[in-house]
Amino acid sequence: MNIYNKSSIIEAYKKHKNSRLSLEIWHEEVGSKTWKTPNQLRQEYRGNISILKSGRVVFNIKGNDYRLVAAINYENGWLFIKFIGTHEEYDKIDANTIDLYKPKRNSK
Repeated sequence: MNIYNKSSIIEAYKKHKNSRLSLEIWHEEVGSKTWKTPNQLRQEYRGNISILKSGRVVFNIKGNDYRLVAAINYENGWLFIKFIGTHEEYDKIDANTIDLYKPKRNSK
């Protein structure tokens, strides 16, 4: 998979120092894959992922201490990181819509 926005991984492990090795391993491992369907991904990762709507996947990182939300375009082999955070931070977001690179709207 072509992983876009690796800078988000670097930002995450600067914020959460103990996530660095796990995130680097994830990046190397996922970067070497060529999944064509969500089922191929599910078979490989079994209980360590959740498949969401619109091609989104939640990866459990470092024994589920962290969550990484990605949007995957299987046809083109693209993976876009949408969120990386602790399990607690993940519980406060909507994994189906979160996007690190879109500004948050102020609610009135």
